[in-house]
Amino acid sequence: MFCQHFFEGDGSHVALNAFANVFRIAELRSRLAYTLVLLAVYRIGIFISTPGVDRAAMNAFMDAQKQSGGLVSLFNLFSGGALEQMSIFGLGIMPYVSASIIMQLLAVVVPSLERLQKEGASGRQKINQYTRYGSIVLSIIQGISISRWLASLGRSDAGQSGFSQIVVPDDSAWFTFMTVISLTAGTAFIMWLGERITERGIGNGISLIIFAGIVAGLLPSAKTLLDMTAQGAIEAAALVGLAVFMLFIIAVVVYVERGMRRIPVQYAKRMAGRRMFAGQATYFPMKVNTSGVIPPIFAGALLSFPATLGTWFPFLQTFRQGLEGNPWLYNGLFVMLVIFFAYFYTALTFRPDDVADNIKKQGGYIPGIRPGRQTADFIERVLNRITFGGAIYLATICVIPTILTQWLQVPFAFGGTALLIVVGVALDTVQQIEGHLISRNYEGFAGPRGPRIRGRVRVAA
Repeated sequence: MFCQHFFEGDGSHVALNAFANVFRIAELRSRLAYTLVLLAVYRIGIFISTPGVDRAAMNAFMDAQKQSGGLVSLFNLFSGGALEQMSIFGLGIMPYVSASIIMQLLAVVVPSLERLQKEGASGRQKINQYTRYGSIVLSIIQGISISRWLASLGRSDAGQSGFSQIVVPDDSAWFTFMTVISLTAGTAFIMWLGERITERGIGNGISLIIFAGIVAGLLPSAKTLLDMTAQGAIEAAALVGLAVFMLFIIAVVVYVERGMRRIPVQYAKRMAGRRMFAGQATYFPMKVNTSGVIPPIFAGALLSFPATLGTWFPFLQTFRQGLEGNPWLYNGLFVMLVIFFAYFYTALTFRPDDVADNIKKQGGYIPGIRPGRQTADFIERVLNRITFGGAIYLATICVIPTILTQWLQVPFAFGGTALLIVVGVALDTVQQIEGHLISRNYEGFAGPRGPRIRGRVRVAA
């Protein structure tokens, strides 16, 4: 086991006290209202179409893509259905997420960016500015690609596997220009909404926008399942089994996401000016899932390329059919890619040498381990073991729901990657709410006798 339980107490009165505590603070009420209003603005914008696109033809194409899978379906999921509507928010927040990941990777290999990261608030502000510029550049590039892709839909039977409806009736340079401007402006507006939510609302704005898009697709999927059950296409026992299993998976995600390995660190006595500070024992926390949801996203995108490119390039049809026709091959490749990206992304974002150096500079040491190189090696060994466990957890959570829905023959689009994002964002948001309550003399989100949200521990001996 990685961890111990983190919830204490239950009962309906706990939930009522939790919500009552949230609305007792005027500032917290205003932050929640501000967040909900901006998320509502985002959802309304989903239904504003890009000029020159036939929405009915686009919906027909997306329905066909949902049956065959591919990169288009993945993008539509993270855009909250905006791509299906060909909305001005069609690119979603993904250009910003991609630019953020690129900046994190560049900070490892570019010395100037690495120095900016270590300059505190001013350095982070500069990096955020570069990230915004990168988001606009990526939006323009993707906007041009999407405009040409939309214009090709229905105009080439070989390219779209027989799809004959023309999505863009009047293809011209003006359409390309308007599409690029609309999609880029939409992404910039979403970035602004996310930053405003982070600054004046509750939770991380970018994460909440992705969260809102995924959750918005949950209700239509649930309604489809209920309709199919009422028509007899799906057995009621299969639907109940799926619901129970998904609740179990959610509990596992919550359990592991709150888990961490705490490495004990001892600090010796030290002088600061004329004051003597006594030695103290603390810990260095290491999350079980250090890489977050990035590995499944990378693995899913990489495996979706053959399915998407196979519709455009006939010579890839054989490879595409072999990959899609063999679930064991697809899932096996997915698991291996998740494990690879988990180690790769963790190695880029977590540097044991820097951690060991910081501990040494502050006069600390890990009991039984010499400061310096040995400390770095010890942290790296612990990190590798935790990363392996986290990678197996990610792969399992992402693969099992897909296998279960195929086995039960239940068309449910709420996969493991979406589940990880939704649960992770919900936990982070609840933590921020609890932080506001505790800072105002409340004893947590659920009151003085309610449950606590805290990490579960495995302390090294």
